[in-house]
Amino acid sequence: MPLHRKIFIGMVAGIAGGLLAKALWTDTGSLQAFVRNVTYPGGRIFMQLIFMVVIPLIFSALVLGVAELGDLRRLGRVGARTLGFTLILSAISVVIGVALVGMVQPGVGLSDAEKAQLLDVLGKSAEQVKRPPPVQGVEILLKLIPENPLKSMVDAFSGEMLAVMIFSLFIGIAATMCPPRVVEPLLTVLRSVYEIVMQIIGLAMKLAPFGVACLLFSLTARFGLELLGRLGWYVVTVLAGLALHQFGVYSLVLRFVVGYSPMKFFRRIREVMVTAFSTSSGNATLPVTMRVAEEELGVPRQIGAFVLTVGSTVNQNGTALFEGITVLFLAQFFGVDLTLGAQFTVVAMSILAGVGTAGVPGGSLPMVGALMVSIGVPWEGLGIILGVDRLLDMSRTVLNVTGDIVAAAYVAKAEGHQLRE
Repeated sequence: MPLHRKIFIGMVAGIAGGLLAKALWTDTGSLQAFVRNVTYPGGRIFMQLIFMVVIPLIFSALVLGVAELGDLRRLGRVGARTLGFTLILSAISVVIGVALVGMVQPGVGLSDAEKAQLLDVLGKSAEQVKRPPPVQGVEILLKLIPENPLKSMVDAFSGEMLAVMIFSLFIGIAATMCPPRVVEPLLTVLRSVYEIVMQIIGLAMKLAPFGVACLLFSLTARFGLELLGRLGWYVVTVLAGLALHQFGVYSLVLRFVVGYSPMKFFRRIREVMVTAFSTSSGNATLPVTMRVAEEELGVPRQIGAFVLTVGSTVNQNGTALFEGITVLFLAQFFGVDLTLGAQFTVVAMSILAGVGTAGVPGGSLPMVGALMVSIGVPWEGLGIILGVDRLLDMSRTVLNVTGDIVAAAYVAKAEGHQLRE
């Protein structure tokens, strides 16, 4: 049975079991004890297996994501255009997500008593969810550069995660400037670390059906259908943001920057979008993406091979948008008020996280958790959205691979190649 079907069964079982327990369990105190001592710890095992590898994942993925672009001076215009396009479109996607959360406010509405109960289920007190002391003015810039990168890694879950990301980026940039014989041993080690981390995440995802069932039982047994209503607005917000970027932003880029018909473009990449939706993996979709870009759109093979391969790792607009919305939704859910500086941090880290997120199912979960703790939201709250993450994962993967092909079309046109009409 496919993993996503098992997760769906776990989601349904957890919700149904929680609602049934809430309705039939007359002793509220013993139900709370059962949740706190049995079902929630069962789900937390799954969560902690993922968070165990956050730091090695972020460091290896960001360093490799930048270093494997190659020497930008040697790659010239193609590399610079690909990187510039990726950063601009990722920034737009995150801003769309932040704006939608601000307008819809899907996480607002729980009373103080309900929030306290939820925190109790998650094993947190109100004091523990207060964000790190806010930084303002020039301190925001200074906090980006870690004085001691190792200390920042140790304190990553206490507000130092962005410094870890910046340090990783600098290592990756410096690697592109060194002779290949010098950096190849380091990159070989980091590739091994990355693959090992992916294996650990894969093993953890095998526990996802059990973890999702336990976490959703814990939450619905305490909050019933109120929690599901909050999740409904969250899902609508994410899907609306993905659709707006997919058919709005990309259509404008195709029409006015690439000079290509959006209707014709989306019709010709239908196979790619269907494959991406069914696999939830940009990496698994890559062979189909490369073939369709060349055969249906006329993107030259040498440009498509570079842009699409790099894009499957670093050009993840859908993931960046999803991560921004999720973090702000959970901040609203827990009543964590964010300053303008904190919201800027979410935007910046979501863009960087899009670069460092693995193109595999569930690959964004560690990055979302890292973003959450950086603004003082308990990472255990990630369990709230696990039940609906598979649908959102499938949807954001479609946006990711579409963005890769749009980038390839843009670079090809900018390099003077004629796309197939």
